[in-house]
Amino acid sequence: MLPLVSIVGRPNVGKSCLFNRIIGRQLAVVDNYEGLTRDRNYAQASWNGVEFTVTDTGGLAPTSKEALTSEIRRQVDIAAEESDVIIFIVDAGTGPTDLDEIIARHLRRTQSEKIFLAVNKAESPRALDDINLYFSLGLGDPLPISALHGKGVADLLDVIVDRLRKLDKVKRGQGVA
Repeated sequence: MLPLVSIVGRPNVGKSCLFNRIIGRQLAVVDNYEGLTRDRNYAQASWNGVEFTVTDTGGLAPTSKEALTSEIRRQVDIAAEESDVIIFIVDAGTGPTDLDEIIARHLRRTQSEKIFLAVNKAESPRALDDINLYFSLGLGDPLPISALHGKGVADLLDVIVDRLRKLDKVKRGQGVA
């Protein structure tokens, strides 16, 4: 069974675009329409000789009472619980939003050791200047990326693969957690 990497975040931050970038093909539908991704999409990926499964999840909106949104939250929770690594993706153009903070708090409580914070749409100099704002989410170093243009995605995958390699050694009893 391959390690599982899940991509989570609020609607329209670029989860499906990053998913497609990581797997190297257009499997997930990408549009500005909120709620387009409703179920988890799975695909195999490989980076620097490490194979893994990546999951694209629907946008997490935990404050909504709508049935569809609560189902998306349930799907994200399932994916996060199953995951070896979680990419929490936010939008550089908005700064950390209240919803980002709610999601970050939820993930910190349940999955803190698995999370990497990716700040998407960070292709402009202004977005890079604002990257330090994301430390407020309490999830460590924010990694600037542009899923659309591929910028920073290799760096993100490098840290993910490094974590997966460490987890693999722990699973085989060759290392210390």
